[in-house]
Order: sequence, then C-alpha cells, then structure tokens
Amino acid sequence: MKKDKVVSATEEKVPVSGKFWLSFADCLCGTLNSLLTGGGMTYFFTKFMGLDEGLAGTVWILFGVWNAFNDPLFGYISDRTKSKLGRRIPYIRYGSFFYALIFVATWFKWPFGGSQTVLFVQMLVTLFLFDMFYTAIATSLYVMPYTMAVTNKARSGIFIWKIGFSLITLAVPLVVFPLIKPEVGSDPTRFQIIMTCIGVVSFLVIFVSTFFYKEKVQDESESQPGIFKSVAECFKNRAFVMFEILSFTVIFIQTILMQGVIYYFDEFTTPMPLAYGALGLGAVGGIILWIRMLRPWGVRKCVAVMCIAFAAAAAAMCFFGQLTPVALVVFLLTGVGFAGGMYLVPIMNGDVIDYDEIRTGARREGIYAGVNSLITKPAISLANAAFLMIAKWFGYDTALAAGQQSALAKHGILVAWMAIPAVLLILSAVGMKFYPLYGNQWNDKKALLAERHTGDHIS
Repeated sequence: MKKDKVVSATEEKVPVSGKFWLSFADCLCGTLNSLLTGGGMTYFFTKFMGLDEGLAGTVWILFGVWNAFNDPLFGYISDRTKSKLGRRIPYIRYGSFFYALIFVATWFKWPFGGSQTVLFVQMLVTLFLFDMFYTAIATSLYVMPYTMAVTNKARSGIFIWKIGFSLITLAVPLVVFPLIKPEVGSDPTRFQIIMTCIGVVSFLVIFVSTFFYKEKVQDESESQPGIFKSVAECFKNRAFVMFEILSFTVIFIQTILMQGVIYYFDEFTTPMPLAYGALGLGAVGGIILWIRMLRPWGVRKCVAVMCIAFAAAAAAMCFFGQLTPVALVVFLLTGVGFAGGMYLVPIMNGDVIDYDEIRTGARREGIYAGVNSLITKPAISLANAAFLMIAKWFGYDTALAAGQQSALAKHGILVAWMAIPAVLLILSAVGMKFYPLYGNQWNDKKALLAERHTGDHIS
C-alpha cells in the first residue's frame, strides 16, 4: 500500500487548462505591476509630469514601510480564509476589477493642479491603493501552484507554463513601455489609451481564470499560530532565511533592470532589436538549461551557478556597457538569469514551504508569501530610489531630452543600473552554501510529504 501511494504521488498531474489559465492570470497581474513599479510610474511622474526626484524617492520609501504591515497581514488572513471557492480564489476573482481600475487611473493627472504637493500625494495614494490589491491577487496566484500540487515534478510543469507566459511580463515593460512612453511636453493620449486597454484585458483574463483551477492541498489543522508567532516561525526556518537573500536579490534586480533599460536606450546606441533578441535567446536557452540541470545539479547548485554568471554580466555592463558587443553578451546572460529567477526560485520556495509543514505540521503558504513580500517589496522601493539617487549623483538631468546627457551622467546610468545587482548576486551565491534542503535526505522527506497529501486520493 505504501508503495502504491508513492507511485501515485510521483504520477501526480495538473490539468493543462489549470496550468494555462493560472499562468496567463499571473502573467498579466505581474505585467501591470511591472509596468507600474518597474520604473514606469517613476518615469511618468518625474520625467513627464515633473515631480521632483527626491519627492518620488520619498514615496518609494514610505511605500516600503507600508509593505512591512500590509503583506504579512494579508498572508495571515488568507491562510485562515474559509469559503466554498477555497482560501485564495475569492481574492483573485473579486480583486481583479479594482486592481485594473487603479492601474488605469495611474496614468491620468488629478484635476487638482500640478503642484509638487499634488503630484506627490497622487503618486503616494495611487501606489498604496494599487499595491493593496496587487498583494491580495499576486500573493494568492503566487501560492496556488503549492496548493494545486505536492510533488516538485507536478509543480515544475506549472512553473514551465508560468515561465512561458512570464516572457510577456518581461517583454511589455522592457519593449513596449520605451516605445509608447510620452516624451516631455508631448500629448499622452495615445499612451493612456494603450495603458487602459492593457488594464481592461488584464482584468478580464484574471477574472475568467479563476474558473479553471482549484486548490488541492488545504491546511487540515484546526490550530494556526497567531500572526506574530507565525512570522517568528518563518524566521526559525533556516532554509527560508537563505531563500530570502536570493528572493530579495531577484526582485531588486528585476525592478532596477526594467527601470534602467528605459534610460539606457535613451542615451546609448546599442540597437534595441538586437539587445532584446539576445535577451529573448538567453531566456529561452536559460529555461532549457535549468530544466535539464535541475535534476543532476539540484536547486542549490543551479542557483549558485546562475548567480555567479549573472554577477559577472552585471559587472561587465557597469564598466563597458557603452560597447555594443559587451552589451549584447550581457543581455544574453541577463536572459539566462531571468529564466533562472522565474524557474528555480519558485521551486526553491515550494521546498521551503514544504519544510515548514514538516517542522510545524501546518500548511502556511500565505504567511510565507506575506513575509516574503515583507522582505522583497522594500527591494522594489530601494531599487527605484537607488537608481534615481545614483543617477542624480552622476549629474543626470531629467529636464533634458533623450540623448542629451553628459558623458558622466551616461556612465552614471550604467553604475546605477548594474553595480548593486552585481553585489547582491555575489551575496546570494555565497548564501547558497548554507541552504540546507538538498540531497537524498531531503528527497526522502519530500516523498513522505507527498504521500501524506496524496493518500486521500488513492482507492
């Protein structure tokens, strides 16, 4: 009987329709967030609407403080949610309309004048409201693969679909935004129409998606610790602490790379089609590489190799990014790194959550997602603020048109873009030496956990 249970767990499957719609919804949810927090909002308010860079940086710092309370609280609430739809789907389905509505409203100036105070308040309020609904939806979508399946093999199938769709999440901010962004003094109507269409389509897809997947793994324990103890338990999990070093790094890099690329193509002559072609080639090659190497190397080694290669690319761009051949190689390796972040990090996070269940006996995806956001959301704020501050130190002038910055300011763009990512990637590679979930002993524990959750489905 035990053998039959293990075989059943190994053969666990998730319907293709569930993979497709979850990945599509996650893609568009992330696309809206990337467009807004990945540099688009900062560019629109500072470069186009004229908000002072220091005030914009203050908005991001205040936003980081807000996230210290918002994300863990929602994760805790969602773990305790009970409904006929499950713990996560209600937030995805009914939050999608407001999430899209606030995204669309971001790109229109309030009818209260254009003073620095009004622009500051508008950016602050819009960002806070947007993130509130993003937290509810994205956290739920983020943990759904861990509730739809138990085994890494079944989860891996979901993540492969998510990676394919995430190329849209990556491409829209990197490719579309630089092409449609309103220039200083121009008419923003075309830009606003495009952003409105993106918001409407995203709402429809996220809403409809909730009819095609459901939670399989629920928390069967009646007792969940209080919120403060729940947070404390997360940090008692050493695997989670090591994971968070990597998670912070990945979110910081994703944010600052998407922000920096807007400024990079304004000032440097590297052809955008070639650069994005190299990025796409690296992403596709990276997906194939990490899928093939996951089993022989394991998550820990794959992540360490990814970080070292990505760090070398970031350092090269920092010093030699004005040279097109170097830039194309960097874009290629960046694609490989993005693929690793999209495939390896979620699998690693699933192991961390599974290990917590082994330790505590409770299934707590929500609180882990919330505490993860507590740590990684400040990375978004810091990336936006750091880029602006470093670029300003080098003399970047937001009042100048594209291509008019000084040589020092151009070099400052490269430093602001790549220096901190290189350091963080090196720290993440070192952190993998202390990550404990690897080897045969961990594989045996995973098999026992899979048996526990699949036993009820065996005749």
